[in-house]
Amino acid sequence: MKQCRRVLAVLVSTGLVAAVLSGCGAGGGDKRQIIRIGHNQATDHPTNIALMAFEEYIEEKLGDKYNVEVYPSELLGSQTDMVQLTQTGAIDFCVASNSILETFSQNYTLFNLPYLFASAEAYHKSMDDPEIVEPIFESTKQAGFEAVTWIDAGTRNFYTVSTQIEAPADLKGLKIRVQQSPTNVEMMSLLGGSATPMGFGDVYTALQSKVIDGAENNEMALTSNGHGDVCKYYSYDMHQMIPDILIGNCAFLDELPEEEREIFEEGFLLVNSVEREEWVKAVEAAKEKAQNEQGVTFLYPDTKPFQEICEPMHVDMLAKYPDLSPIYDKIQEYNAEYPSEAE
Repeated sequence: MKQCRRVLAVLVSTGLVAAVLSGCGAGGGDKRQIIRIGHNQATDHPTNIALMAFEEYIEEKLGDKYNVEVYPSELLGSQTDMVQLTQTGAIDFCVASNSILETFSQNYTLFNLPYLFASAEAYHKSMDDPEIVEPIFESTKQAGFEAVTWIDAGTRNFYTVSTQIEAPADLKGLKIRVQQSPTNVEMMSLLGGSATPMGFGDVYTALQSKVIDGAENNEMALTSNGHGDVCKYYSYDMHQMIPDILIGNCAFLDELPEEEREIFEEGFLLVNSVEREEWVKAVEAAKEKAQNEQGVTFLYPDTKPFQEICEPMHVDMLAKYPDLSPIYDKIQEYNAEYPSEAE
């Protein structure tokens, strides 16, 4: 009960007392251990669909011991809140943006670099390569959590309420929401816009009230999160391909018996494969809905001017974090093998 009270204290700030009470109470016939997984996407999003597949798989294999509960739509708080809750063990897993993880480990800075990957194929090959991801995924163990798989979040592009972004100069003076990371703030500064870091859950209201002029994200933000109701221009500058990361509490993972850990590892692979399949279908549907129902205009600018402006960030990062050079070089090999279709 003491541990339960500690969990409750952590969760009070996110308004989840009712949800926790059902799992911490001593009464009831269900003695299974509750596994809580939080994320910030809607229930129809590929991330939630993949996590529901994980829930079904774990309960099919280990349902006599574990009860998996998936909490979408920031029900467990913002991504920053959820990462902190995963650190303490108040929840077991959450999906975190790479940008937030950058604040816990400098290794994640690499994935945040604009124009790191030449193509979607190079991106996927790199993220599937253990030599690339393992040094990064394991780098937060000292913080109490580690990455267990990556989630495809597509290509990040700029979208605005009323300004067409055809060249970097079009961003000048615009307040653009970016993820809460130093790399993203620097990128926005170089491109001429005014970076406005904020949590994802606050973006719609900020766009609607014109606190910001636009944001940058994948196509799903237009439809699943309603941003296309406000923003009418979506520009494929393709500045980043950043994975979302499913992280797990180290204490929970380390205490799993070997045979159970193997089942969980299979479940993590399932999350990745299901989400990637669903992502392709979801992006196609999102573009169709955004264009035909929300009135969003899709723009296809020349990406080279954007890329050239951001190139100094690569040089600066490698100078600051020389230990990342071997991983960076490995990614360049995939870039050479899978170049952009525009090249």
